[in-house]
Amino acid sequence: MTDGRGLVVIVEDEPSIADVQRLYLTQAGFGVHLERDGIAGLAAIRTYKPVAVVLDVGLPGMDGIEVCRALRASGDWVAIIFVTARDDEIDRLLGLELGADDYLVKPFSPRELVARIKGILRRQGGPPSSGPVELGSLALDPLRRIVSNNGMDVALTATEFDLLAKLLSAPGQVFSREQLLSSVWGHVDYGAGRTVDVHVAQVRAKLGEPNPIRTVRGVGYSAS
Repeated sequence: MTDGRGLVVIVEDEPSIADVQRLYLTQAGFGVHLERDGIAGLAAIRTYKPVAVVLDVGLPGMDGIEVCRALRASGDWVAIIFVTARDDEIDRLLGLELGADDYLVKPFSPRELVARIKGILRRQGGPPSSGPVELGSLALDPLRRIVSNNGMDVALTATEFDLLAKLLSAPGQVFSREQLLSSVWGHVDYGAGRTVDVHVAQVRAKLGEPNPIRTVRGVGYSAS
């Protein structure tokens, strides 16, 4: 059953954690569908087309990494937040490289989870802050959330789109990792600089050449 904010699919095999997540998301106005394993979770995501997915990494049957990989390979760019008990940078970076929008390590506040989901959806569906932007062969339309390069559409996750839009909002300006975390992710975790780096690398790879994103060593990134 969905509510006013849309449906969130939770894929979590620990009942106590899943129940708390469902409680807080329901109280925040989301509908919630819960699955306990990766195979059923993937089927539910494809069937119900949720607005967001809360995806545990360590799942029976099919782990969260494989679920994310399968979704992205099929062109499904639903917002995904990984949650895991393993504070392992390799897992974290692999998830982001596959196209996850955010990442939380257990234990975390369920209020933080709700805030992260709201932040992604607010940026994804909110009013554009400016009109279409063009930089060389690159064009970004914030209203329709469409990006093209050399006339070809570029498929980006919600977070990748917001990151590129932020950089293009002020061509030539250098944004620090902390500024990008605050503006795009809605929070600043001074240990999460690699999160920005991975997303920038993903956007660069998808845009191909010519590529407008420039690294300013020791400072951050800019579009020029």
